[in-house]
Amino acid sequence: MSNPSDSELGQKFGRFRILIIGRANAGKTTILQRVCRTRENPDIYDGAGQKIDPTILMASRERGLHDIENEMVFRTNPRFIFHDSRGFEAGGRSEFDKVQAFIASRSKRRELKDRIHVIWYCIPMDEDNRSSTEAEVKFFSQCDTGSIPVIVLFTKFDALYDDEFAELTSKGVSRKDAEAQAAQNARKSFDNGPQVKLLYDRERGRRPPKCHICLPDMDKDNADCGPLIERTAEILDDDVLKQLFVSTQQIHLELCIRYAVER
Repeated sequence: MSNPSDSELGQKFGRFRILIIGRANAGKTTILQRVCRTRENPDIYDGAGQKIDPTILMASRERGLHDIENEMVFRTNPRFIFHDSRGFEAGGRSEFDKVQAFIASRSKRRELKDRIHVIWYCIPMDEDNRSSTEAEVKFFSQCDTGSIPVIVLFTKFDALYDDEFAELTSKGVSRKDAEAQAAQNARKSFDNGPQVKLLYDRERGRRPPKCHICLPDMDKDNADCGPLIERTAEILDDDVLKQLFVSTQQIHLELCIRYAVER
């Protein structure tokens, strides 16, 4: 039996749905904008598919109200639907319970188009205290995501380049050489550091993600989120979901060609 075409996938399974989690100022919106190739803010729809007036939405946020069921859709790529766990970073039990209930509910939906297909968990690296927050510890030790794959996005990773540059120059390395070495040294130190080891530590009752990815310079015009697209495609075990994701994204042409050849 032949694989369905991209248009047939869209008609049968709808759009690709992503839950993005992370504390405030983790760079979530910036990443979604890069994925959808825009600098505009998304349109927001309620669970019934009705567009929400931005002024009403802002008033709700100012009162601390947020509905994770709301759908974020960018006009440049409406085949993606994003859900935001705004407020989850507080680490409170009620916020955690809402996220966990949403994941559990969406993972059991009968229709594939209504399920969450992947979770992107954002952890920013530009803060002085880069230890895991209570919300992050709770999520990766208590939240059962079922068959929904999770990728950790270490956002604002270029902040570590600045730290490494400062350390190299303090040791007498020239500014030119330090600039050339900073990114590679920062990545090597981070990959061998405690934060990554803790993330995958099953002995402490952890529920580790499928993988993690480091995302620097997402605020720049030439930001490259191709690696995020590629890793997301790689961790999708379901061939239909993989094809749906590959056909939905618009920034990694090589991935589309590669997948078309493989299938």
